[in-house]
Amino acid sequence: MHEIGKVLVVLGIFLALIGFLLLISDKLPFNFGRLPGDIFYKKDNFTFYFPITTSIILSVIFSFLLYIFSRFFK
Repeated sequence: MHEIGKVLVVLGIFLALIGFLLLISDKLPFNFGRLPGDIFYKKDNFTFYFPITTSIILSVIFSFLLYIFSRFFK
């Protein structure tokens, strides 16, 4: 039961941090959804957007966070 409490506290802090970053996202110097390397194609009435660079960065961040959490909760 003690471990579930730790997990819930960490998840709550993580969700609060994500919420805070979403609130200030307009003031950040970069637009996280439009990074160099993201594929964006627009022609007449067709738009194609594939955020490959954004996906890679998010994957690295989440992998690092999961690594840290797995070390913390052993």
